[in-house]
Amino acid sequence: MGLVDLSASALSGMIAARKVAPSEVMAAHLERVAAVNGSVNAIVSLRDGDDLMREARQLDDVVPVGWLHGIPFAIKDLVEVAGVRSTHGSPLFADHVPVVDDLVAARIRAAGAVISGKTNVPEWGQGSHTFNPVFGATVNPYDLSRSAGGSSGGAAAALAARMVWVADGSDMMGSLRNPAAFCNVYGFRPSWGLVPPDAGDEVFLSTLSTAGPMGRTVEDVARLLAVMAGDNLDVPFGRGGFSGGSQAKLRGLRIGWLGSWDGSYAMEPGILPICEAALADMAAMGAKVEAVAAPFPAEDLWQSWVTLRAMLTAGGKRTLYEDPVSRAQLKPETAWEIEQGLGLSAADVYAASQLRSAWFAVLAGLFRQFDLLALPAAQVWPFPVEWRWPAVISGRRMDTYHRWMEVVVPVSLAGVPALSLPVGFGPSGSGSEGLPMGMQVFGPVGADARVLGAGQAWHLATDWPGRRRVAML
Repeated sequence: MGLVDLSASALSGMIAARKVAPSEVMAAHLERVAAVNGSVNAIVSLRDGDDLMREARQLDDVVPVGWLHGIPFAIKDLVEVAGVRSTHGSPLFADHVPVVDDLVAARIRAAGAVISGKTNVPEWGQGSHTFNPVFGATVNPYDLSRSAGGSSGGAAAALAARMVWVADGSDMMGSLRNPAAFCNVYGFRPSWGLVPPDAGDEVFLSTLSTAGPMGRTVEDVARLLAVMAGDNLDVPFGRGGFSGGSQAKLRGLRIGWLGSWDGSYAMEPGILPICEAALADMAAMGAKVEAVAAPFPAEDLWQSWVTLRAMLTAGGKRTLYEDPVSRAQLKPETAWEIEQGLGLSAADVYAASQLRSAWFAVLAGLFRQFDLLALPAAQVWPFPVEWRWPAVISGRRMDTYHRWMEVVVPVSLAGVPALSLPVGFGPSGSGSEGLPMGMQVFGPVGADARVLGAGQAWHLATDWPGRRRVAML
């Protein structure tokens, strides 16, 4: 087993024990990126190799200050990183080099990581398919003709291709969960507020998106969450820190299976059966699994979601839209979102928040019956990379560019912790043969350790990321 095959935690232990030097790790990272990134296009804005090697050598004889000491780390390109081109996937920011780290980058750097570059994103992170006019598309390491998902598609693909050991991402509408499912890795959306946002122009209404960790093991995900979590006194609604410890446990947990939400969520063939097979395995491990009828009207969830999302997009990007020069360079889907938001009234937003509140109350009731709930992490298998988005699912036409990811909305609206865990690959002879899929397992607000503990038990029993690796390895 080479260095690139190790988990981040195992590598960290070797560095701490001086069995391997940060400079050796950096050399392995750069060699791996040179070998496969040209095919996958997951890492962008890679820093100069000589500079990275010089920085790594300076750490060879330094006492570690954090568990990421000496580990190369590529940060999602929606995050500002001092001294590294940070484009947000937009031509308007193609040459933008920040002078200050965003909070997530600062915390990862303080834990000892060597920031080597960025991971690719859709423009502005909008859409669960990673392509943009600055860097092009990121492809799936399991099938180079397919999407890696998004918006953390670059992070997920880099993990699957063994270019990085652990990665950050963010999730408004499944952007940690969908690419994890597509790339056979873990993506964790924490309880909202556990990983705080940076202070901005608006800090009270923006409660739909959160940063979170990704990895090939749940242990790595939990340990990175401990780095990313913790209050930011410049914003409200903090939840404190996270210890990083999660007891592996599935036995005795009550899991409610929501399936396709009584058919409200169109699913491609094979997705429900592969998730149900995983749930059967969890039951064999001692969990108590029960099917649950749709607990809330899916269309009400969707109406709340699109209203609040459009409101936030219009508020955050209105100045770009009002300038004809910058508007001409906006992704059409972004311009559409802004236009939807600009047409909303205060009454529309309030009604959407009422629906969101009603859903949270219903969900709280479900969590008095179940320890965890489960849904598929995606409604489609990884699709052809040249598509902008899946327009039809099992004969049902999608009426917006993001409707095909509607299955992630119940979690995002409620702000509860959710782990996308690998559940296997499409069977031989099917249109999805060899393609990865994942399932969302989620719990009540604050139950991050419970969700990760269930994921750890699943990983120890299955280890899909280590068991089925990409063909290029």
